[in-house]
Amino acid sequence: MNLASRLAAAQGRTPAPEVPAAPSVVPQPRPVTPALASTPPVPPTDALTRLKDRVAKALFERMGNRMNDPSLSEEQLRAVVLGELDEVVEEERVPLSADERARLTAELADDVLGYGPLQRLLDDPTVTEIMCNGPDAVYVEQGGRLVRTAARFTSEEHLRRVIDRIVSRVGRRIDESSPLVDARLADGSRVNAIIPPLAFSGSTLTIRKFSKDPFTVDDLIAFGSLSPEMAELLRACVEARLNVIVSGGTGTGKTTLLNVLSSFIPEGERIVTIEDAVELQLQQDHVVRLESRPPNIEGRGAITIRDLVRNSLRMRPDRIVVGECRGGESLDMLQAMNTGHDGSLSTVHANSPRDAIARLETLVLMAGMDLPLRAIREQIASAVDVVVQLSRLRDGTRRVTHVTEVQGMEGETVTLQDAFLFDYSAGVDAAGRFLGKPVPTGVRPRFTDRFDELGIRVSPRVFGTVEPRRGWS
Repeated sequence: MNLASRLAAAQGRTPAPEVPAAPSVVPQPRPVTPALASTPPVPPTDALTRLKDRVAKALFERMGNRMNDPSLSEEQLRAVVLGELDEVVEEERVPLSADERARLTAELADDVLGYGPLQRLLDDPTVTEIMCNGPDAVYVEQGGRLVRTAARFTSEEHLRRVIDRIVSRVGRRIDESSPLVDARLADGSRVNAIIPPLAFSGSTLTIRKFSKDPFTVDDLIAFGSLSPEMAELLRACVEARLNVIVSGGTGTGKTTLLNVLSSFIPEGERIVTIEDAVELQLQQDHVVRLESRPPNIEGRGAITIRDLVRNSLRMRPDRIVVGECRGGESLDMLQAMNTGHDGSLSTVHANSPRDAIARLETLVLMAGMDLPLRAIREQIASAVDVVVQLSRLRDGTRRVTHVTEVQGMEGETVTLQDAFLFDYSAGVDAAGRFLGKPVPTGVRPRFTDRFDELGIRVSPRVFGTVEPRRGWS
């Protein structure tokens, strides 16, 4: 007798007869790309799920206010919940095997202490992003493809409880007066939540996962995101204290690359990081991590990225790392770069190096300063040395497609010169993966003179040449 039959018998119902599988051969359907599958997976409605709902309700009633007791540590709360859970399961008097009881306990512990049906997805290292479009539609990104999963929440209230648990742990709140929020998980994964009335189809939760062990430059080379020559050049740029902007669209890996670039910063330098929600995983010892703060329920007390950039200048930083420039803080960042804070790093949303420059112009205008466009462009041309462009290709891979030098001004235009470009001419393989790779343009950037002055050696092969340059052995 299966679990559903035993549960039905225990509840005084007549179990449905078990029907043996038909021996006929069922024709195999044509393969369908998961992201484009027209029929969503059927949500689980077995007897164990119904039992779990009853037990969960009883558990929440027994726990009461202890669920939010600030005096209990995570370990103490877990011990209390598991103790109460055992008692509730015993009171239900339903015959369960050891495996079924373990499954019930694990899933309920996830609901109460973890993130419910998302916990298994969070624990899966192959999942890079989780998207909940309401309680019944949970999608993940795996291998660069979107796939709908069988995971689901029991109700809108269940999804809201998980969202509240996430945001409350980092001192944020979400309700009708503040229906959208950015937050993070304990491992640094980025979280965005938006609830009705703004989210018409139900509360929507998006989680961008980050690796527990930060990716290294060798990892990015192995993935094909960087070439060894690119990596050597970027390492030299960071060591030479050039100001670098990482540009790319959403989900192209800007934060990952920023982490790798920051790993090139020598030990012994004081680094100040500034972010909306802390995501960067710097490996150096001397790091000060600053995080912006939203307004309270009265609309007061907000601390913006711009406030933090200004304050960081009084903290004696050797390097300033801004997680993302998205507003008026861009002007303060450029001024810092132009006033002795060399070696700064940041990211910006743009689709090409030229677009990144235009985007910075727009962001500076958002600072509210009545500056002529030429003055803004001169600030950018003087402050930014290198733009590293990331793109997400059609095969789902993330590649550095440009390493571009900002050379200065020519008339009213900021002049750019590519040192590396991605070569698409090799086409794709049988799996649809691009065979191209980044190649040097053969043009040696002007900032390599700074390498010579500082004694930083870069191999001639980086620029596609073999001739030794003046001053090299």
